[in-house]
Amino acid sequence: MSINFKKTRQKVKAGYKTLYMTDELKEKISRLAKENDTSFNNIVVSIVEDFFKNQEEKEE
Repeated sequence: MSINFKKTRQKVKAGYKTLYMTDELKEKISRLAKENDTSFNNIVVSIVEDFFKNQEEKEE
């Protein structure tokens, strides 16, 4: 998987959502954040954005 994870705090208009996930998934995401010197939130946002980008490419 080659996702370019965002660095912390590039100001854009944003909102809040609460996610419920397993402890195992939280640990995996936390580990990725630490390894990539970024935040938990940026990992989640990067993964979701990458998913939608790939979906759009498939539709073309």
